[in-house]
Formats: sequence, C-alpha cells, structure tokens
Amino acid sequence: MYSLSTCWNSNRHTEGREMLREIRELGFTHAELSHGIRMSLVPGILEAVAAGEIRISTLHNFCPLPMGVTHAAPNLFKFSADDRRERDSARKHTLKTFEMAERVGAKLVVLHTGAADLGGLFGTPDYTEKLEKMVEAGLKDTPKYQKVLSEIEDKRERRKAAPMQHAGDLIRELAEVAGSKGLLLGIENREAVEEIPFDHDIQFFLEELPENVRYWHDCGHAQIKENLGLIAQHAMHVESLAPRLAGFHVHDVIPPGMDHCPPGSGMINFKALAPFVKPEHIKVLELNPAVTVDDVRKGIEFMKSVWGPE
Repeated sequence: MYSLSTCWNSNRHTEGREMLREIRELGFTHAELSHGIRMSLVPGILEAVAAGEIRISTLHNFCPLPMGVTHAAPNLFKFSADDRRERDSARKHTLKTFEMAERVGAKLVVLHTGAADLGGLFGTPDYTEKLEKMVEAGLKDTPKYQKVLSEIEDKRERRKAAPMQHAGDLIRELAEVAGSKGLLLGIENREAVEEIPFDHDIQFFLEELPENVRYWHDCGHAQIKENLGLIAQHAMHVESLAPRLAGFHVHDVIPPGMDHCPPGSGMINFKALAPFVKPEHIKVLELNPAVTVDDVRKGIEFMKSVWGPE
C-alpha cells in the first residue's frame, strides 16, 4: 500500500477528521499518524477511521504527543538514555502509542531508538552538519574529510555499547507487549551520525530482537548517509536488510542533505531500490509541510510508475 504521513499536514489542522480528509482527497486510502499528532486531533481521527473514510497504515512514535507537547518530538524520550527515568518515560509513551495503534487498526509502529553521546547535545546537527558542509565545499574525497570521518567513526564505536544495550533491553520488553496486540515494530535508520543503531549495526541489532521487530527503511536518511560516506551504496544497504524489511519512508534528497522532498525531485535512484520492494511492504510518503498539493500528487504518481501501483 501507499500511505501519506500526517507530518505533511498535521501542523496546519486543528481537527483530526479534516486532516485525514485532506489526505483522502488526494487519493490515498491510508495515512500514517506521525509524531506531530496533538491530543486535540485524536477525536477527529477516531471519527474518520470509524466512519471508514481512511485507514491507518502505521503510527510513528510518540503518537499522540504527550500532554502539553505541541510540536513533533520523536526523540523526546530516548530508549538509549542512561537515566532510567527517561527510559521509563519512553516506555510509558510508547505503550500509549500501541494503544492508539489498536484503536485505529494500524499494523506497525515506527520507532527511533536513541543516540550515543558524541560530546554534544543530542538533536543538534553538530557532526552531521559538519560533514554536510564539507561535502558541499567539495572536500569529500580529500584526506581532511577522511580524517574527520575516521574520528567520528572511532568515537561512535567507543561510545555505542551502553546506549545500544539500554535500547535493546527496552525494545525487547516492548516487543512482547506489541506481539500480544498483533503489532509489528519498525526500527528506522536515522540521518544524524550519533543516532543508533548505526547503519552497519542494524542487522546485528535486529538479530538480537524478536521476530515482530523489523527494519524500517527511510530512503532519504539512507541517501544522506551515502552522500556523507557513512554507507557505501544505498541499494546494497537495503538488500542486506531485505529479510527483515517491513516498509519504507519515501522522500527524496537534494544533495547533500535536504530531505523530505517529493519523490522524483531529487537524487535518489528509486528504480535501483525497486527489486527489494514487495507487495506486503508499507510505503509511506513522508514529506515536508512546505510541499505543495500538486507536488504530492506528482510524487505519488512518480512512485507508482517506478515501484508499481500498489
């Protein structure tokens, strides 16, 4: 199925049914409830689903947002945190996402799993932005760039063990609850260099987790990682994780790192990914709120021409 994430339009709606109706009027039969769903939108969402106006493919943790939070905040509580109280908050609000998924009949919950502390505040693009600026300046193939990349990789390897352990322990606990509700969990590849699991660790991370925990491939994030030299080749990365692949966040990238653009407007070779796209995979367009209605339509038509109509 093709679905459209509410990250595109939730910020300009005050009523959930109207938000989903806008997506349905674009021809989508399914929507993803993203991580910007305020509590005030929930009643209308439930009405739209109950009326059969649209189906919900997926939820993106945390959904709905915790009380008092009014902006998208998928990293508000990190599974990887050293602070047990923060991990407890992550558990609490993920369980609320599971409850919402049950109420709307969704199949899968997309998760961010946290970050390693590389010396800066999580959420600031210190290292990622530094690499992007060097690529923009034409320095990617220079010894200077490779030295910076090597330093980052070394720091990541030295600091990943504890956050990976914390995240894995919590995900195993949550997977048991999700399984009792018939839910899949999708571990999303991330764009920032400090976010875990690192791309070369995803397969090993998944091997230690229950079968209902799958890989969720974000096309834009993977392309950014290729552009920065953190993965070798986008399509090969997808192929290596194909056995656990549940679905995709679909958006394009203007190099080196402007993502959430309409598919077909950037540099991603979606045709190269097509062999790994199966009918059972969920395909969610995840677009910037500034993308126009016409460009949403062009984007979904482009994807159907490359990956097929369903």
